[in-house]
Amino acid sequence: MLQDTARRAREPIADAAVNDGRAGDDLIVVPGRHIGRWVAAGFLLAIVGLVAWSVSTNPNFNWPIVAHYLFDPLVLQGAWMTLWLTIVVMIVGILLGIVLAVMHISDNVVLSSVSGAYIWFFRGTPVMVQLIFWYNLAALYPRYFLGIPFLGITLADGSVNDLITPYTAAVLCLGLNEAAYMAEIIRAGILSIESGQDDAARALGMRRGLIMRRIIIPQAMRTIIPPTGNQVIGMLKGTSIVSIIALGDLLYSVQMVYSRTYQTIPLLLVACFWYLVITTVLTAIQSRIERRMGRSQHRSSAKRNPLLSLIPFMSARTKGASAVPGLPTP
Repeated sequence: MLQDTARRAREPIADAAVNDGRAGDDLIVVPGRHIGRWVAAGFLLAIVGLVAWSVSTNPNFNWPIVAHYLFDPLVLQGAWMTLWLTIVVMIVGILLGIVLAVMHISDNVVLSSVSGAYIWFFRGTPVMVQLIFWYNLAALYPRYFLGIPFLGITLADGSVNDLITPYTAAVLCLGLNEAAYMAEIIRAGILSIESGQDDAARALGMRRGLIMRRIIIPQAMRTIIPPTGNQVIGMLKGTSIVSIIALGDLLYSVQMVYSRTYQTIPLLLVACFWYLVITTVLTAIQSRIERRMGRSQHRSSAKRNPLLSLIPFMSARTKGASAVPGLPTP
């Protein structure tokens, strides 16, 4: 009798659920028309079309001249110098930036102060001023000397003018300046990691350097890579400043050409084309690296955190190591 009563109590609920399901199936959802969006999109397309038509039909752009010098050997050599200078400068900036970031977050007051002063100086002075300073370093130190004091042993001696070439001055200026910005990016990435992981690693007896290499830096890379990619693209365009010291980058190469042909606008369009090509390639590489680094976000927290993989081991030691063969019971 109790079963019949329960069955009769459930029937109205089941019928209501079925009716609600049928009513849901008959429901028709009408999407919004968003007329304002279509009007704005049409207006923007019209503007883009007018600009494209004006640029393509304006004879003052001299598109045949642009096509003629697009693959000129001097222009290609300048594009390669720009790319190579960007790579070298970013390597110097990243390596020195890591050292400065670790010094900045150090508990040692001297190391932290030196790093802070370095970042303050190079971020607070214009890049062009730094470049001219390094290029004219021989005015302050005409000769360089490397040896062992008080023993009369000379390892290297020469003129600073021979040492500071336009390429050396560009690498020193841009590399040291980029290190200041990379130090702040890397420091922000390191500080984004929970401090509890550092405490847990120290409790396990890990040294500071090992903690940074194995735990902190690998996890901070997800935060460091996106702004670093932006810095690489910014540095690619920022290398154009070295044209003032007659270094044969892309901008200086097209300047050499239009100083002879007086075709300023077409040659500047050639430079813009190659800057856009290299930037597009670097952006694609950055996106691929970000996708690869982002795979770990879809994994479990035990796989993301290297310290969590040690928890079963520690628990087994505490409980008698019954699940881990070969370990003695404490």
